[in-house]
Amino acid sequence: MADAKDMEASGHMGGGDEMVEIQSYGSWPSPIDAALAAAHDGRPEYVGYVGDEAWWTEPRPAEGGRRALVRRRPDGTEHSVLPAPWNVRSRVIEYGGVPWAGTFRPEGPLVVFVHFPDQRLYAYEPDAPGAEPRPLTPVSAVGGGLRWADPVLHPERGEVWCVLEEYTGEGPGDVRRVVAAVPLDGSAAEDRGAVRELTDGAHRFVTGARLSPDGRRAAWIAWDHPRMPWDGTELLLAEVREDGTFGPAQVVAGGPEESVCQADWTADGALLYSGDADGWWNLYRLDVRSGWQAPAPSGAAPRGADLRPAPALSVPTTPEGALATPTLAAARPLCPREEEFGGPLWKIGLNWFTPLPGGLIAVVHGVGSTALGILDPETGEVVDTAGPWTAWGSTLAAHGTRVVGVAASPRTAAEVVELDTCTGRARVIGAAHDDPVDPAYYPEPQIRTFAGPDGRDVHAHIYPPHSPAHAAPDDELPPYVVWAHGGPTGHAPLVLDLEIAYFTSRGIGVAEVNYGGSTGYGREYRERLREQWGVVDVEDCAAVALALAHEGTADRDRLAIRGGSAGGWTSAASLTSTDVYACGTVIYPILDLTSWAEGETHDFESRYLESLVGPLAEVRARYAERSPAEHPERITVPFLLLQGLDDVICPPAQCERFLARVESEGRRVPHAYIAFEGEGHGFRRADTMRRALEAELSLYAQVFGLHPTGIPTLELNK
Repeated sequence: MADAKDMEASGHMGGGDEMVEIQSYGSWPSPIDAALAAAHDGRPEYVGYVGDEAWWTEPRPAEGGRRALVRRRPDGTEHSVLPAPWNVRSRVIEYGGVPWAGTFRPEGPLVVFVHFPDQRLYAYEPDAPGAEPRPLTPVSAVGGGLRWADPVLHPERGEVWCVLEEYTGEGPGDVRRVVAAVPLDGSAAEDRGAVRELTDGAHRFVTGARLSPDGRRAAWIAWDHPRMPWDGTELLLAEVREDGTFGPAQVVAGGPEESVCQADWTADGALLYSGDADGWWNLYRLDVRSGWQAPAPSGAAPRGADLRPAPALSVPTTPEGALATPTLAAARPLCPREEEFGGPLWKIGLNWFTPLPGGLIAVVHGVGSTALGILDPETGEVVDTAGPWTAWGSTLAAHGTRVVGVAASPRTAAEVVELDTCTGRARVIGAAHDDPVDPAYYPEPQIRTFAGPDGRDVHAHIYPPHSPAHAAPDDELPPYVVWAHGGPTGHAPLVLDLEIAYFTSRGIGVAEVNYGGSTGYGREYRERLREQWGVVDVEDCAAVALALAHEGTADRDRLAIRGGSAGGWTSAASLTSTDVYACGTVIYPILDLTSWAEGETHDFESRYLESLVGPLAEVRARYAERSPAEHPERITVPFLLLQGLDDVICPPAQCERFLARVESEGRRVPHAYIAFEGEGHGFRRADTMRRALEAELSLYAQVFGLHPTGIPTLELNK
């Protein structure tokens, strides 16, 4: 044992006078077990106001992974609006989107929501005696059926506007998407013909339409294959005729090389949108006026925008009776900065800004980490919210002077936070973080930038092993696991994650790498992955791992990699193309690029590989060369493969073929495969997540020579 003075000097004293016990890394006892980490998995999403009340969705891992709809009453209490098994979650584009909307009427709240099992849209009045959810939309037996997302209530019209995803056949690509109006009276519950289609289906993908304050215009976002929404989208504008139909749509911003990720209206009738014409998602204001003036030239006009007069808009008359042709002034940037005021549109209806009644705008913005700020569009000044939060989610809502969002920090999980813009005070109003264990066991992250190949910057969050009660011998270096996030057009936020703490509190370090291709650092950084997937991501993760070993932070012989979805691809590709890692955990991965590109996935990402790898017809050999499934002989280290059997994004067939090829090689590579019934893309059930974490820790224990207690031994095929 080291003496107490030495331990105190190096930060190794426990609470009070308790002595720190010396044990090897990876063998420290921890109060953060797999069941605890699983119980706290997930975060609140999709905030909104219903009258004065803040509402949101919240995960329920212990209830089969359902999403509950929660309301905060005026007395501060939280209530689940719907009991189990109601599951408020959309499957549009498989990743879903905003699944509910609500309004307050004299008799109480009215909410419409999507129920996950049947994907029907329901209406519910929770305060009405004896009320039950009533269906608003029918069930379709064709393919994936009818699905709905991003609802906006228009009770004055007797409708709710939504994105409708309709399958026309059995294949994943037999699908169309439109903006549609669903009657609130239930007349479409058994009659598909009672649903009014507001757009013409000319685009493969659409977001929900936003109605201007005067009710005369609607705006929405659209894009088509092979582009993903972070590559390029169009912002569309159309007249809303007196009969409620849309006139011809006009492109007013966006294009093949500009991503518009959100649009909304100000109280005075201007159109706000977040677009990355200058390389960063920044906020723009587009004035839609009536008159004879021509659009003003501006160097800040977004690429691809059509700023000619808009013949599709309503044409009012002047006092003299002459027609006044509506025009669009050039888009004006409100706060041009090398920061992100938007993000990747992985789900339909995400929002990073919301206009306030007085003209100010609440914005989520930043580089890497994010803050909630209030933007003055006249001066471009942003005043950020005070508080500990380092990551704000892509969901905001406003009611009067109040703004609600979801935020987290390295010491707190995601919480529902409300800002009073009059006082500047922010407070937690829902899903409040409550330490389930002594926070002394939480990791202490470091924000770091490493040098990758060719000297390029690689951003990462480093979580060293940390325990208040245990330390390792001075001559031992810790094992480290590199975490590759999904997407790959995604981002690992700097927040408290008990899955990370599960490892760090036992003496295993974690390095979350925001490799080239990640969001949060501008378009140039995320486009490093263009045609380089399986190269740049693999190189950047390896660069971080090797740098940690070279500087004496990590044990070079005890490095591992893990990731899910696209992160699962990076993990598998790393095991087949580098010798950096001693083992790896591969979770619901892509393993065979060619099969994936030829239809073995869902529609939304079916052409994603054209930008990530290249057009299949032109570089087919590249697809085969990079695919782990094509090179099972290259895997020489143990691995764990975890898969949901209901996954339609990365189907289990990929894992099964990969394993068959590994085992046909006749080599004895230790491995394990665990498939979970009832799980799709992303594990949601507490028992699944518990078993997955324990299996992962057991893999590292066997490979690294660790001795954790109370962990079932993972049986490896050898």
